[in-house]
Amino acid sequence: MPDTTSTDTQPNWRFMCRHPTHLIALGFGAGLAPKAPGTVGTLWAWAAYLVMDMWLSPTAWAGVIAVGFIVGCWACKVCAEHMQIMDSGHMVWDEVIAFWLVLYLVMPQGLIGQAIAFGLFRFFDAVKFGPTAWADQYFKGFGWRGGFGVMVDDIVAGALTLLVWSVGVRALAYF
Repeated sequence: MPDTTSTDTQPNWRFMCRHPTHLIALGFGAGLAPKAPGTVGTLWAWAAYLVMDMWLSPTAWAGVIAVGFIVGCWACKVCAEHMQIMDSGHMVWDEVIAFWLVLYLVMPQGLIGQAIAFGLFRFFDAVKFGPTAWADQYFKGFGWRGGFGVMVDDIVAGALTLLVWSVGVRALAYF
């Protein structure tokens, strides 16, 4: 029986390179960070977005995010089974895709706007209250449901980020 406790094991480069799903789920190495891998994965997502945005159209970005979500469900399913941990904090592909979605919908923004979006997203992803907590608990498990669950709670955190962002933009429009 896989370990379903909250105790997390630290994956390493050897584990990551053993299977393509590990490479994806661990955010191409960002998830190997010993401290705050979710934050490191989100920072990696931010940098990757800024680099790739020079070459990708909005339509291409929509495709990358959609395909990335589907591939992420598979990668997180397999990686979780191999790690024997339902939702390891080291699997950061969920942060990558969710933050790409946030940036896709709030761009173009300057560095300050992007940093605010980053802070909001990390807050909602880390605190996991309300809808984010529901999604995190409802889809917890192994198999496809678990892979989807790893991905979807971060999408919900991204949606909450976008909601607060929209309210903030509207509120600032009145001043």
